[in-house]
Amino acid sequence: MPLQGNIQDFSTTQLLNLMNLSRRTGTLTIFEGIPTEELDAMKKPKTVPGKPKAQVAFSKGKLVYAALAGQDSGLVAILNKAGKLNNEQTRVLKARAENMPDKALAMRLIGARYVTQADIVNCIKQHILDVVYNLMVWTEGPFRFDDNKLPGRNSILVPIDLEPVIIEGAKRIRDEEEINKFIPSLDVSLRFPENAKDKFKGVHLEVDQWKVVSYVNPKNPLRLIMKKLNMSEMQIKKIVFVLHQAGLIEVVQAQAAPVGPTSRRAARRQKQPDKKVVLSLIDKLKSL
Repeated sequence: MPLQGNIQDFSTTQLLNLMNLSRRTGTLTIFEGIPTEELDAMKKPKTVPGKPKAQVAFSKGKLVYAALAGQDSGLVAILNKAGKLNNEQTRVLKARAENMPDKALAMRLIGARYVTQADIVNCIKQHILDVVYNLMVWTEGPFRFDDNKLPGRNSILVPIDLEPVIIEGAKRIRDEEEINKFIPSLDVSLRFPENAKDKFKGVHLEVDQWKVVSYVNPKNPLRLIMKKLNMSEMQIKKIVFVLHQAGLIEVVQAQAAPVGPTSRRAARRQKQPDKKVVLSLIDKLKSL
């Protein structure tokens, strides 16, 4: 009989610990939860498994595969996401090798010197870790573990020790709890502190961080900035938290106003706003 339950009662972290300690081989599937009219011991509606949302495979206690429903987990998509293949290469390869198994495709790519074997292993490993770290913050969903069931022979399995994954995942959960405590709601706005111009000098920010900075204005609610930049709630919260910790922005009560870049030039340079533009924005906002 397969191991089954709900991660509301038996968390993903606990499941990973079980796989590690018992050196299990098989596949863990987490499903969409469909509520029923029956109540559990806590007087909450019981859920039954719906569509699969994620699959994670293990071999002798090691993590070897992970995929999310609706996310392309093919080799070409993974290499493109990691920057090893550009968009045009990805388009051509998907068209020409649509039905080619990942193992065969990997050999072709290595032979054609698109990538190295190390590139493939490292990119797949990072993809697996990204999926698993995502799953570790899920709080609800029926699951089932099928012993000795593994992905098809043509899938590329990359063994990963679970212990460091569990430790890093637990740290990320604590970090997210701290971030949610600091920003419990998206109904807030951002502003520059008094000495922001000096603090921005010599600062090196990532592209997504510059994008958020380009919208810093007490009249721009964080919820609308998130939608405008097509970010997830946790993604924008993390960026705001980091910028705040660096003393570059402040979180304030939101003011009702349409969202928009704080200057036309900033909007045109949305991909990576120029630092001079940001500094001029700070001066402009300070004078309002």
